[in-house]
Amino acid sequence: MRQFLLKSIIQVIPVLFMISIIVFLLVHVSGDPVSLMLPDTATDEDRRTLSIALGLDQPLISQYFSFLGNLLQGDFGKSFRYNEPALPIVLARLPATFELAFFAMVVATVIAIPLGIISATKRNSFWDVLATGAAVLGKAMPHFWLGIMFILLFSVKLGIFPVSGRGTFAHLILPAFTLGTGIAAEMTRLIRSSMLEILGQDYIRTARSKGLGEKIVIYKHAFRNSLIPVVTIMALQISSLISGALITEAIFAWPGMGQLIVQAVNTRDMAIVQAAVFVIAILVIASNMLADLVYRLLDPRIKFN
Repeated sequence: MRQFLLKSIIQVIPVLFMISIIVFLLVHVSGDPVSLMLPDTATDEDRRTLSIALGLDQPLISQYFSFLGNLLQGDFGKSFRYNEPALPIVLARLPATFELAFFAMVVATVIAIPLGIISATKRNSFWDVLATGAAVLGKAMPHFWLGIMFILLFSVKLGIFPVSGRGTFAHLILPAFTLGTGIAAEMTRLIRSSMLEILGQDYIRTARSKGLGEKIVIYKHAFRNSLIPVVTIMALQISSLISGALITEAIFAWPGMGQLIVQAVNTRDMAIVQAAVFVIAILVIASNMLADLVYRLLDPRIKFN
């Protein structure tokens, strides 16, 4: 296991290097950084002074190595909106994003597992058609539309849940369901196909021939062995959770990293955008490594090497 972790960390290094290049180029692709930071009334002297202060008068390769040195120290520069270092601002928003992502995944799991199992065990029945149709519908509905519909129905018309903000568990319900619906649809289809494949295996027929109850066969033998692709897709959905959170947090005014990124893009606060993109990349890489570790633990046939 130690060798597996060491090998994974070594493989991550070139990925992080490429990410650092992309994050660095974000500033230059978005336009002239000096023009973005200064008002239209700024003079040429103001522009030249700021350019020298930021090191933008240096060759691009020199700027990159300077950026890389600062990055290794966790320095992405100052946010001109908050007048504070960018990385602590981003990290301060992470707990709210983690909270939303966690409950969205809980919602997705609670919905997907029963639907997937019912769909697989009652293949080609009314329940299978219903579960499959719900999965397709859930995948087709965009987050922004679903979030607005939830607000109109449950907040404006029925008055059950608050419209926006964060504070109580009630504030979490609508954003979590908005973000978790699409993931639930993806997981439902995967659990169904995985269960169908496993239910046709010889050891399942053997378990049934031994007189084991259907619930034991399904939940202890079939479902457990179908978890490996489910764990994989759950890890891969981390990026979907974060990208979906950009819109969901903006709609529900949820004070997480997604809302921060949207605000930073609108105000062209590129230090915040750079720090946030790098943090998101780290989270996605870490979730993929965790998925590798978990399904090796779930399936003894997969060896650590």
